[in-house]
Amino acid sequence: MSLTRLTITGVRNLHPVTFYPSSRINLLYGANGSGKTSVLEAIHLLALARSFRSLRLQPVIQYEQPSCTVFGQVSFEHERVCNLGVERQRDGDFTIRIDGENARSTAQLAEVMPVQLINPDSFKLLEGSPKVRRQFLDWGVFHVEQRFLGTWQRLQKALKQRNSWLRHGTLDAVSQAAWDRELCLASAQIDDFRRSYIQALKPVFERTLAVLVDLPGLVLSYYRGWDKDRELGEVLAGSLARDRQLGHTHSGPQRADLRLRLGGHNAADILSRGQQKLVVCALRIAQGHLLGQARRSQCVYLVDDLPSELDERHRKALCGLLEELNCQVFITCVDQEVLSDDWSEDTPLALFHVEHGRIAQLAKHQE
Repeated sequence: MSLTRLTITGVRNLHPVTFYPSSRINLLYGANGSGKTSVLEAIHLLALARSFRSLRLQPVIQYEQPSCTVFGQVSFEHERVCNLGVERQRDGDFTIRIDGENARSTAQLAEVMPVQLINPDSFKLLEGSPKVRRQFLDWGVFHVEQRFLGTWQRLQKALKQRNSWLRHGTLDAVSQAAWDRELCLASAQIDDFRRSYIQALKPVFERTLAVLVDLPGLVLSYYRGWDKDRELGEVLAGSLARDRQLGHTHSGPQRADLRLRLGGHNAADILSRGQQKLVVCALRIAQGHLLGQARRSQCVYLVDDLPSELDERHRKALCGLLEELNCQVFITCVDQEVLSDDWSEDTPLALFHVEHGRIAQLAKHQE
């Protein structure tokens, strides 16, 4: 799977443009502030209908424009093609089109074109809140387990009902018990999905990390969100008084976390920023391998400012791992000479110069 055509209108400082990426490696280079990261942001908008740079729409949509739009053509094996389009408006409304039809949710976009982001903020996967790591975990489970989305929606509905009851006490005892059963059933399924995924992820992550950096003793583990030796129903009953005081359910899969520890300590407290980035790269590349195994397809990697905080040896190792995935990669850098020689001669490579919001394709290897 690869993005073969991209049209961007009204995104930040980018001039309206249509260009045709390589199916493998795409290097976007130019001075700081030229618009390189905005191209990655546009691809992210196409894949998820949201930015990775801002929670607010205002900075994303070009000044004095009512909306921004991104259109893309995605090619799959056996010459199958899918056309995607996303429009985001200043008032928050958005339209998603897949092959000319309106889509109901961003999950449909994500299923068509899964993307992985590696950028200077990647270390937040280790230093950030458990929510960031749950999102990482659930991205992987969503793409390899078809039953995950429906079960996750059931969980959210049951959790919302229970939290409303905790705050307002509007449910009768029978209804409360029914929603608690639904919550426990959905939670057990989500936990099973996540546990199976982590079991598959760990060995791939460890092999990938070993290529990038030597960190003996680094342990990846999974906390499901409640006591591993007790059933959730028992935990909920025992914490009912505290939950009513807090106004929300304290235990459950909504509290799950991935934990990385080194020598018994939180890895984020010990590792350097460069080491953290390599650990996150290994996690995301491992996810790409699992996606390929489950779907016989690959995700698109968006790598912003690859040379940042990585020396030549680690940069070349990371490029080698990305190349092994046999997937499409978009990489930004200031100086294209730094990265142009890090790929095999027969790997399709396209160079794009970004300057003052304009994109010019300079060279492309034969595919």
